[in-house]
Amino acid sequence: MAWDFSTDPEFQSQLDWMAGFVRERLWPLELLIDELGWDALVDAIKPLQGEVKARGLWAAHLDPELGGQGFGQVKLGLMHEILGTCPIAPLAFGNAAPDSGNSEILALVGTPEQKDRYLHPLLAGDLKSAFSMTEPDTAGSDPTLLKTRAVKDGDDWVINGHKWFSSNGSIADFLIVMAVTDPDARSHQRASMFVVDADTPGVNIVRDVATMEHPWESYGRYGNHAEILYEDVRIPGSALLGMQGAGFLIAQQRLYPGRIHHCMRWLGVARRAFDMLCERSLTRYAAGSLLSEKQTIQNWIADSAAQMQAARLMTLHAAWKMDTEGVAAARKDIALIKFFGAEVLHDVVDRALQIHGSLGYSTDMPLEAMYRYARAARFYDGPDEVHRASVARQVLRGYEPPVDGVPSEHIPTRREAARREFAHLLEAVTAND
Repeated sequence: MAWDFSTDPEFQSQLDWMAGFVRERLWPLELLIDELGWDALVDAIKPLQGEVKARGLWAAHLDPELGGQGFGQVKLGLMHEILGTCPIAPLAFGNAAPDSGNSEILALVGTPEQKDRYLHPLLAGDLKSAFSMTEPDTAGSDPTLLKTRAVKDGDDWVINGHKWFSSNGSIADFLIVMAVTDPDARSHQRASMFVVDADTPGVNIVRDVATMEHPWESYGRYGNHAEILYEDVRIPGSALLGMQGAGFLIAQQRLYPGRIHHCMRWLGVARRAFDMLCERSLTRYAAGSLLSEKQTIQNWIADSAAQMQAARLMTLHAAWKMDTEGVAAARKDIALIKFFGAEVLHDVVDRALQIHGSLGYSTDMPLEAMYRYARAARFYDGPDEVHRASVARQVLRGYEPPVDGVPSEHIPTRREAARREFAHLLEAVTAND
């Protein structure tokens, strides 16, 4: 097996351009998100999107025939590591969640008509979308418990249900909705996916839910999470995405690459926090020396560097495995990086905030917002506990209990076996004595 951690010079030049572009053109704009509002932000981003398209970096997660670049997960990972440093960078590059995942769903299972109506305008940046699966009354860690129903009525489907945390739902032009179509089927074959226009009668956006990340009440803000009531929402049979009952299978196809992108974006956030940690250590003086000369701070810096390096290598390995062997082969690796990467993000941001003291806790620095963002990483796309359990189950498949119940490394048992195997040697030693 050959291992190569280099990046080809042509793509490295693209990464270098991205790093400068994001820092110089998008970092300043991120400070004005709330002042601009959604419509003005879109206008401000459009010329920047044009520059990205001119560089051949637009919607890079999709295949070339769909207007993307067909980069594969490793290159996408390296790209998202840079985009993760700025909350609006994915928007400028045409791969912002949930649009990126929804475009992958439409590319994977959409009919030609669905692609013409939704996918191509989505890729062009003319439409916004939301993914509507999570419900307030069922455990998000077990999506087989979904209650939202879609019932066949003639040639149509009628949807009734209650969703929330449908990211960008209040600014979406259409939503991809997961609903139970066969409640008596096997647990993972009960639900289907539908594409629903946001202005369909019965789609009622109740509110944008205030969160730890955005604790103030707002509506129609990019990145908000909508609570939605679907009340007798009638849609045509052509709104079904893929096969009936294939909702969970399609969702997994969407989520696995998305988790890799999440983890690389988290590394971008962690790196930005790490830079602040190091800078602060070189400028803050206390108790007779700079903070950089304190052993505790040195430990924080070293531990953060080690954790980020480990998370980066694990994530790129998972991306490489997905590129070379497919989604199924990379499942354990993706589950590993999901909970490990979230932990690294939290730890690095926490240390950076701590070294800044009251300044870090204040809104004069981005660290307090990063800290709130980091907390959500532990349950987005499945809580850490679910991913840990998944890893444990896959690891344990490689083991079996000893037949007689005695531990395989039990020394007295092994010693007796060794005495039997090497009896002739022991006899020779005894004879010599």
